[in-house]
Amino acid sequence: MEMNASYTSFVAVGDSFTEGMSDLLPDGSYRGWADLLASRLAARESGFRYANLAVRGKLIGQIAEDQAPVAAAMGADVVTLVGGLNDALRPKVDMGRVRGHLEDAVGLLAPACKTLVLMRSPGRNGPVMERFRPRMEELFVLVEELAARHGALVVDLYGAAVLADPRMWDVDRLHLTPEGHRRVAEAVWQTLGLPPEQDWRAELPPAVPPGWAVRRSQDLSFARQHLLPWVGRRLTGRSSGDGRPAKRPELLPYEAAAGEWLS
Repeated sequence: MEMNASYTSFVAVGDSFTEGMSDLLPDGSYRGWADLLASRLAARESGFRYANLAVRGKLIGQIAEDQAPVAAAMGADVVTLVGGLNDALRPKVDMGRVRGHLEDAVGLLAPACKTLVLMRSPGRNGPVMERFRPRMEELFVLVEELAARHGALVVDLYGAAVLADPRMWDVDRLHLTPEGHRRVAEAVWQTLGLPPEQDWRAELPPAVPPGWAVRRSQDLSFARQHLLPWVGRRLTGRSSGDGRPAKRPELLPYEAAAGEWLS
């Protein structure tokens, strides 16, 4: 990858991870790694344009059908595609169908942009991660295969121990904290061949484990506020993204926010 490469436009495709949950802004909207990356790219290029088609809760079939064709038509310099984990985290999943949808999306996007970026997504250490790890790793093998076949770049977030640290995850245990999103933005930035500004893999300081009572209180709060609603949506066939529009549906000029990625 060329160092100090030039990129004039960026389209992000995916689900809640790319939408930016849980990097919450004061106005109640979400920022996230894609917005942070766009701001940094915009600071380098006059007239930089950015679109973010991601919608929380979307499965890879929905991403391939609804987002990939729109992104391909935009003809951006950079397209990021992250999807499939919502499928892998469901109680039952046909990984063959996941493979087919991801292949369709990559096959459509790769020839339509200058640089396609795929990811091996991070996962929070814990029992849920251990249960679904085989599916995730099956998905990531496919990501590597598709990247090699289509000349795409791969950002290996899964291989970074720091992004598995529970302190990098919001209380819902599904989405990264603002610090986690900053590190993802830096990882993609470096993968694009741009000069490093921080060591995104740097470990956090040692933590003092919370006591039993604190852990049980956290588990109960998590189950009540996040796990049970999630299970309810699965049982009723609903999604948190139902009826929600894309975050930034058009490829329009984007202004850099000074120092945004450091805040």
